[in-house]
Parts: sequence; structure tokens; C-alpha cells
Amino acid sequence: MSATFKSIKSLVPLLDRVLVQRFKAETKTATGIFLPQSATSQPLPEATVVAVGPGARDKDGQIIPMSVQAGDRVLLPGWGGNSIKVGEEEYFLFKDAEILAKIKE
Repeated sequence: MSATFKSIKSLVPLLDRVLVQRFKAETKTATGIFLPQSATSQPLPEATVVAVGPGARDKDGQIIPMSVQAGDRVLLPGWGGNSIKVGEEEYFLFKDAEILAKIKE
């Protein structure tokens, strides 16, 4: 998906969607050895939450609150989410229920 907006801050997720940016894999080890592209091609399971939607509605019309907030670090499934590119940066939209855990540090 190619984005036509200039900043990711102008994107507001709907319902129970969560916009995240995955951490980038290190391309160099602590000792200075550069890793090949094939070793860093699998996405890392950690991400930072950029924005969250208001929450989905239950059968009575009440909004179910989101379990994460902008700025949280989260654990994601290995694959999935909808990819959105803004310039050279890549972001992903996940449903709130697809996020595996919140990382507290």
C-alpha cells in the first residue's frame, strides 16, 4: 500500500485497530560483524505503538476500551498486519486482539 499523506501522525486507526512500527533488526553485531540480508529478513516480534483507535463496539453499542496506548512496547505475532509505507518507514495495522502482550520495562 502506498501512502499519499506526508506524515504518519495524520493517520488515525479506526475501531480496534492499532498502528505500530516494528523494531528494525540489527545489521551489525556487537563485535562489528555485518550480518547478511537473509539473516535479518524475518521481522522482529517487538514494536512500538504509534496510534490506537477508539475501540470496537460490543453488541450493546458500548465501546470496548483498547488494551494498549500510544508509546507502549508490544509483542506481535511473527507475521500479519497490514503494511503501510510512508517514505522509507514501514508501519503495520493490527487488531487489538492480535497483539500478544504488552512489554513493561
